[in-house]
Amino acid sequence: MTAHERRYRLRWVDVFTERPLLGNPLAVVLEADGLSDAEMQAIARETNLSETTFVLPPQKREHAAKVRIFTPHVELPFAGHPTVGTGWVLIDEGLVGSDASAFTLEEGVGPIPVRVDRAGRSLVLWMSHPPVTFGEVIEEREEMAAALGLRAADLQPNVPMQVASTGVPFLYVALKDAASVDRAVSRGDALTAVLDPHGLPPVFLFAAVGPKRLYSRMFGPHSATRIAEDPATGSASGPLGAIAVRYGLVPRAAQVAIVSEQGTKMGRQSVIHISLAYPNDAELPRRIEVGGSVVPVMTAELSVSVLALRT
Repeated sequence: MTAHERRYRLRWVDVFTERPLLGNPLAVVLEADGLSDAEMQAIARETNLSETTFVLPPQKREHAAKVRIFTPHVELPFAGHPTVGTGWVLIDEGLVGSDASAFTLEEGVGPIPVRVDRAGRSLVLWMSHPPVTFGEVIEEREEMAAALGLRAADLQPNVPMQVASTGVPFLYVALKDAASVDRAVSRGDALTAVLDPHGLPPVFLFAAVGPKRLYSRMFGPHSATRIAEDPATGSASGPLGAIAVRYGLVPRAAQVAIVSEQGTKMGRQSVIHISLAYPNDAELPRRIEVGGSVVPVMTAELSVSVLALRT
């Protein structure tokens, strides 16, 4: 019996980098409205990247596209490098006008505005985050340090370990320096033992390494994503900026610009730009944007067999 095959164009790009084979890789499946949920999940398992996106027709005509985001194990309502990378692909494919200054993508959390900056040597896409919320403070500092292969003395003493979110919650753990960040290890069993009572949020480690510069890593083997380490986490970088300002690691101002370097320890150096606006010294930022560059890596044709996916 011959299986019915459908073919889809797939773009592979590296996000939050100006150089190929660095940053965070992303697979983008175009014109994906013929795929079922199960097929999208199976394709994401096949690419085995931290995320794969699927471009669908928008529900509102004025929006550029609807985007669904899958890790190899679960669908996400919102994510950073998939938003920036998919936006770049839409421009490169001519699905968004080459002179467009902004457009909107529909994601699980709702519409996400994307701003296009052509002022530099490479295109930079800025995604707007939903409002930030600050959640639970985790008090088990010694236990968390040990779970990360560190000592409590490696933690920033005046910064609590706190959950924050603009759509996807992360636990932010501030460390004293970049060397401490690099010494940390991602161990799912150890992190589960500490964080199971707290909902198992992914852990975002960071240290201030200069004026408005942060050095970061993200561990999630214990979380729903099962990602041992992510080279660049845009969805976590917006709240990261708000956390850094909230606890004085970056000075509060009407306009705050931060650069977060992530993925370097993995050999996938990523540069993530964070922009926050604080009107009248407000406690919470009125605007959070995360931006970065994208480079193409490959174009492929994806063949999906209905029969194969049903066996």
